[in-house]
Amino acid sequence: MNHLKRFLGRLPHPIRWILTIVIGVALIVLGLIMLVTPGPGIVFLFLGISVLAFEIEWARELNKQGVQGLEILLKRLKTIFSKKPKH
Repeated sequence: MNHLKRFLGRLPHPIRWILTIVIGVALIVLGLIMLVTPGPGIVFLFLGISVLAFEIEWARELNKQGVQGLEILLKRLKTIFSKKPKH
């Protein structure tokens, strides 16, 4: 993501905005297609929202909420798997 952000950061704003929208929407569409066909659909949805978050505020907020939810899920999974079985 940092490579894409640096690349887009060098472009003039109108071109950067259009490329960000096109790439983000393309990833989201691919993710939606992959939800019903074999493939990592959810990953592509998150990537598309992350790309859109470079330029769009609602996508930035949605991305932040998604990351927070993922952190909570990982924390719960760590507590579940770190418990030692009782004998």
